[in-house]
Amino acid sequence: MRGKFITLEGGEGTGKSTQAKLLATRLKDSDRAVVATREPGGAAGAEEIRALLVSGATGRWSAMTEALLHCAARRDHLDNTVLPALERGDWVLSDRFADSTMAYQGYGHELGRDVVSRLHDLAVGGFTPALTLIFDLPVEVGLRRAGVRVAGGKGIGSPVEDRYERMDPAFHRRLRDGFLDIARRDSGRCAVIDADQSIDAVHRAVIEAVNARLGAGL
Repeated sequence: MRGKFITLEGGEGTGKSTQAKLLATRLKDSDRAVVATREPGGAAGAEEIRALLVSGATGRWSAMTEALLHCAARRDHLDNTVLPALERGDWVLSDRFADSTMAYQGYGHELGRDVVSRLHDLAVGGFTPALTLIFDLPVEVGLRRAGVRVAGGKGIGSPVEDRYERMDPAFHRRLRDGFLDIARRDSGRCAVIDADQSIDAVHRAVIEAVNARLGAGL
């Protein structure tokens, strides 16, 4: 495909959504066509599924049900947003993608890598991002940041999208370990970004990674 697909991953409160906006601006300033999107969501049907996943009681779904819902939303997102944009030659930035399902359901909910991998193969096949930026932050810091965000009313949609943030600290520790394991297993695709820095410092690290991995010349 003519375009580039970059995904931004990480636990709660790591600042990836902020960095996605900054990277989109930098790419647009370099005269690139950019599509900024997110998961779960990013297409009409996927946004409806998102509402089921990110709000309500923490135990409303089993790990398998969550994984299936995420995969269904992802297929809709790919078909209607990501793949058409890449065919046009756009740079697509997605705030979360398949690694989040592996980390959240596979590691966090302990569904296991094999199960999530099989679901991924059915829903997505061999399609992979050109680059995945994994934002890493101590769990306590991330949850504190996320708590401030929710308290400030910055959740998208209604009710507040804080279901995953309210899960227990042990879940979030498994989640962080999962993302780091994903990065170790696929170091050619993944770049770990130290998110325990200022917004400007993290942005510089992002630009360095995009330039080094994709030759973007930003």
